[in-house]
Amino acid sequence: MPARDTGRGHLLPVQRLRPGDHAFVSYGDDEVRWDVVTAFVRLGLARGEKVIVLPCPAVSEEEVLARLDFPNRSTASARERGQLALSSMRSVIRPDREFTAARQLAGLRAETDRARAEGYAGLRAFIDMGWVAALGADPAVVIQRETGAQSLFAGRPYTEICAYDRRRFDRALLAAMEKAHPHALLERLGSLRAVRGADDAVCFIGEADTANRAAFTRSLELALARTAPARRLAVDLTGLHFLSVGCATRLLALVHGAAGHERVEVRCGQGHGRLLRRLGAGGVPGLTVKEVIRP
Repeated sequence: MPARDTGRGHLLPVQRLRPGDHAFVSYGDDEVRWDVVTAFVRLGLARGEKVIVLPCPAVSEEEVLARLDFPNRSTASARERGQLALSSMRSVIRPDREFTAARQLAGLRAETDRARAEGYAGLRAFIDMGWVAALGADPAVVIQRETGAQSLFAGRPYTEICAYDRRRFDRALLAAMEKAHPHALLERLGSLRAVRGADDAVCFIGEADTANRAAFTRSLELALARTAPARRLAVDLTGLHFLSVGCATRLLALVHGAAGHERVEVRCGQGHGRLLRRLGAGGVPGLTVKEVIRP
């Protein structure tokens, strides 16, 4: 029987966000900044959610619309019917002129309720934190908001990304902001990260596709070498948005060749579990595929 997911890692690809998630992302390049926001917007529209984008005040509305509409103009029709909207922090806290966490939370809570009343599945907001300098807000107040916003998310159909330009914020503040969020996002679409889990597992986040096959293989090889004395390894694929046939085949081959390991447990979603079984996971000695069902 598939296991129930009891918690998720701090680092996620944007595609794995779901209602109730509050995530941090940072960028240091004007081109890269659009990766996450465009994916976030299009996924929200496809899921029947209302989407609000609060871009950096220094970026023109024309550029934002051009980026969101590329490579096709499906977002234009969403704007026409009111499912997608551009806004600003000044609009959210109106009629107040000075930022307070209470006023912002009240504004976003009202927007979420309005989205549901309009028939949408929920609300998602992308907030570029360039507004902090534009409004002259105290960073300490912003941190207080980020750590005290649970009521906006818990049990509610609201998803939020707070995006920080690393050229505008110092490292200490960025570290504090990332820690204040339950989740952090990969900066680039199509990227892959391998991190060490609490139980010495190797955890993959992002996309294990053809472009990342070499990195995927190397991380597995290192994890098998590291855990050889214990003769056990857990491979966590639950943070992957995509697993290619090539990477899945390489995983099975490496486990099959790891003669020193008595047990290798692969944790994954149902789709990736089906892929591994179709590729012959059942015939690999010592390999267990454990499917994890997300709520």
